[in-house]
Amino acid sequence: MGANATTMVRASFAADALALGGHWVYNASVIAKKFGRLDSMQDPLGKTYHATKRAGDFTHYGDQTLVLLESVIHDGRFDLATFARDWQALFDGYDGYFDHATKDTLINFKNGKGPEKSGSESTDFAGAARIAPVVFIHHVDRDALLTACRAQTAMTHNQRDVVAAAEFLARVLWHVLQGQAPTAAMSQVVNDEMENPTIAEWVSQGLDSSSETTLDVIADFGQACAIDMALPATVHLVSRYEDDLETALIENVMAGGDSAARGMAVGMLLGAWLGADALPQVWLEQMNQTNKINELISAAI
Repeated sequence: MGANATTMVRASFAADALALGGHWVYNASVIAKKFGRLDSMQDPLGKTYHATKRAGDFTHYGDQTLVLLESVIHDGRFDLATFARDWQALFDGYDGYFDHATKDTLINFKNGKGPEKSGSESTDFAGAARIAPVVFIHHVDRDALLTACRAQTAMTHNQRDVVAAAEFLARVLWHVLQGQAPTAAMSQVVNDEMENPTIAEWVSQGLDSSSETTLDVIADFGQACAIDMALPATVHLVSRYEDDLETALIENVMAGGDSAARGMAVGMLLGAWLGADALPQVWLEQMNQTNKINELISAAI
C-alpha cells in the first residue's frame, strides 16, 4: 500500500474527530467564542447530538467508517453483504446519534430489504464522505473501486446525487493517488469522465470560490448536511487549501454545521495528495482509535 493511501485514511478519521467539538453547531461565532481556534480534539459542544462522546472520539460518521475499514481489511476487498452485517451490528445497542439516514436504513433492513435496496432517500453528504477505506483497499483497481464506492454509499444513502458524489470523489482520489493535484483532478473528472451536469455545477461553484474567505463561502453555500451545500463547500476547502491540510480542516470546523462529513472528504483528498508530513501528529495522538486504525492498516500492508 502506498504511504499516501494510508494517510488518506488517517486524515479522514482525524477530520471527523476534530469536527466533533463543534459538530452541528450552526452559529460559527459560538464555536469561535467557545474554542477560539478549534485546532485540537475537544468534547462536543453540541450535547444534543453527541452527549455520550468525548474528545478524541468519532461522530457517528466516523464510527461507521471504522466499521467499513474493519470490513474491507477482514475480507481484503469490499463486500456489500459483509459491510451490511457489520454496519447493522454497530447500531445494535449503539449509544451515539442515530440520524435519519441510519434510522430509515435500519427500518428497511428490518422489513427484509437487502443491502442493494436498503438505502434511505437521504441527500446527506455523509454517505459519500466515508469511502476512504474502500479507496484504500481498491486503489489499484479503478473499476472495482468505483463499483464498491457506489454500493457502500447506496446501502444507506440511495439517492442519485449522493451516489454520484461518491463516484466523483472516488474518481478524483484515483487520480490524486496517481500523483495528480486534487484541483486538477476534480476538473478532469467533471469535464472528461462524468457526464453529470449537477455534480459539475457544484464543483464549479466550489472552484470559483477558492479565493474567498471560507467562513463566508460556507455560510453562503449552506452549512447543513445536504449534498448541494456540502459538496461545493468541500471543493472550496480543497481548492483553497490544496497544500495545507491542517488549515483546511481547522477552517472547515470553524465554519460550523455538518463539518464532520465535509471534513472526512477534505481529509481524504488532501491526505492522499500531501502525505503523512501534512497530518499533525498531535491529532493522531489525541484520536482515541488511532492504535486500532494503525493495526488495521498494518494488516493490509
